[in-house]
Amino acid sequence: MQVPGPFEYERATSVEDAIGLLDRHGDQARLVAGGHSLLPMMKLRLANPEWLIDINPLHDELGRVTVDPTGARIGAMVRHRQLLESPELAALWPIFRDAERVIADPTVRNRGTIGGSLCQADPAEDLTTVCRVLDATCVLRGPAGERVVGIEEFHVGPYETAAAPNEMLTEIRIPFRDHGSNAYEKVERRVGDWAIAAAGAAIWLDGPLVVDARVGLTAVNADPAGFGEVYEFLVGKPCTDEVALYAGELASRHCEPVSDQRGSADYKRHLAKELTRRTLLTAAGRVH
Repeated sequence: MQVPGPFEYERATSVEDAIGLLDRHGDQARLVAGGHSLLPMMKLRLANPEWLIDINPLHDELGRVTVDPTGARIGAMVRHRQLLESPELAALWPIFRDAERVIADPTVRNRGTIGGSLCQADPAEDLTTVCRVLDATCVLRGPAGERVVGIEEFHVGPYETAAAPNEMLTEIRIPFRDHGSNAYEKVERRVGDWAIAAAGAAIWLDGPLVVDARVGLTAVNADPAGFGEVYEFLVGKPCTDEVALYAGELASRHCEPVSDQRGSADYKRHLAKELTRRTLLTAAGRVH
């Protein structure tokens, strides 16, 4: 029987209260909202916090999606179900609906939050790739005030973020750009499973020609720094099947998948190539 180690529990009443509790208890405290990632790790004793700070009472404060002409502001307590069902996000960033349809199951989507997903920093987590291709920024709040970091800077390594022990993620911001769209595709062994491989793409067009693009890969040990080669290749070209296929080949060169029970490294690299091709073509089709 898997049982977590002993811990103390507090229920935050506001963002400032949560920050105060984090500041008081230091790196021995963890925030919990949905708990679908943290609690299994605690049962396996991979995480052993001395304090759990429940932030579910903060949903009214941090659980809103706001869209205006400059972009979207997504509170860290926004549930997966809200992202899936938001017509405002689906109209401008359909990649969220693509990804949320293949994340876990209804139970997880009803309770899990975007903030929890990003703060877990799991390399196989879908919304990290979504936020990367959309050039998202993360708002962190602590005793010293607020600071904003790009999603690339926010994730400093597997299961590690740039948030200090006394800071919490409060908001994710997505900039809006005209003449663009986006898409996400995932291959999994069964519905709701972690990805064997997944890809996200965002593309912006001037007529038929690509003026900018972003791609991201999930669960294949991708090196985002190498994707600049993909963007340089795409710019100035129409997003035809042949162009998208070669862009997928370039993207697959910048990942180092490992063979495991979900598939061989060669199979995952093939998926990285094919899913990049598909998402680029879907995103381009959505622009038109």
